[in-house]
Amino acid sequence: MIQFEGGRSRKVFEKTLEFAGKQVRRLVESYPHFYPMYTSNGRWKHDLPAWTRWCDGFLPGMMWIFHARSPKDSPEAKWWLEQAIRYTRPLEPRRFDRDVHDLGFIFMSTYYRWLKLTGDQSLRDVLIQAGRTMALRFREKGEYLRSFVAENSLFIDIMMNVGVVFYAALETGDERLFDVAMRHCLASRRVLVRGDGSTAHEGIFDTETGEFLRQSTQQGYRGDSCWSRGLSWSLYGFTTSFVYSRDIRFLKTAEACADYYVTQTPADGVPPWDYDAPPESRKLVDTSAAAIAASGLLQLSQAVTDPSKAVLYRSAALQVLRTLCLHYTAEADPNWEGILKGGVYHIHKNLGVNESVMWGEYFFVEALDGALRLSEKELV
Repeated sequence: MIQFEGGRSRKVFEKTLEFAGKQVRRLVESYPHFYPMYTSNGRWKHDLPAWTRWCDGFLPGMMWIFHARSPKDSPEAKWWLEQAIRYTRPLEPRRFDRDVHDLGFIFMSTYYRWLKLTGDQSLRDVLIQAGRTMALRFREKGEYLRSFVAENSLFIDIMMNVGVVFYAALETGDERLFDVAMRHCLASRRVLVRGDGSTAHEGIFDTETGEFLRQSTQQGYRGDSCWSRGLSWSLYGFTTSFVYSRDIRFLKTAEACADYYVTQTPADGVPPWDYDAPPESRKLVDTSAAAIAASGLLQLSQAVTDPSKAVLYRSAALQVLRTLCLHYTAEADPNWEGILKGGVYHIHKNLGVNESVMWGEYFFVEALDGALRLSEKELV
């Protein structure tokens, strides 16, 4: 179980966020116009496979955060804005991309942040189209948005992407889109989230009847295990879905996942890559799961109505961030090009194991930004 420690956090978070900005600037200057996914021996540029293109929004997403944090009209703010637009614009054609289930990752981290800053309605149109494209993955038999793997496959990861469908539905008043998003969340809740708040990575359906057949996995230890990144996706994703829908069932599901994370994660707040992996394998942590959870817990702490739960989730998030800042950044390693060490992409394919991973970088920066937006009094 996570143990909560005292100590000032603001300076630690500010220092780490400054380092993160330097590493992103270094990446841009070293590899212009490159959208990396994971490092190999600490280097972003390599010839190892990507498996699927789902990470392109995370690098510009961090740029939008750094721009928003920079002093208004400063050279720093101008530079980050230029880079953010330069790396975001090429993603626009992917609003029609039907090959991936990750359009929320790609567009909510980029065009949504851009729209919030400017109010430019053309950006809104891009987001709406991305949501409509995402909704085309919906299978009436089974009531889920299918994964990129197969027609019969539902991933817990898609809970992080259904938000773009909710967004498009609410912006356009399209009841069909809203219904698709709701039914997907309910199916994911029913077949992927267990009674104890743990999660399965994948659900397999009979495409002829829509019957749910079994829990499975592509990246976890077993079909019945709890892959830690999937748990974090669920915690964060159901929180987001509650914010869009105000359906209390989604809030309760997010709380169940958060409670599992808090009680089952080691004292420092960083989980093993899979909670049910054998003891030796469980020594391998996944800092990207921790970063996602930290950001999700901060958001959940603002969504719950129980003040004691709000304090619990906020405290857990800050403890996770403290551990990541103090023990897992690459600040002491000048040869390492990423921000956060100890991430895991795909253990079975031996891709990005104990490396920096782009989603870990993004959600770490997002969580640090969110934590620093808390009042100084709360950052104890």
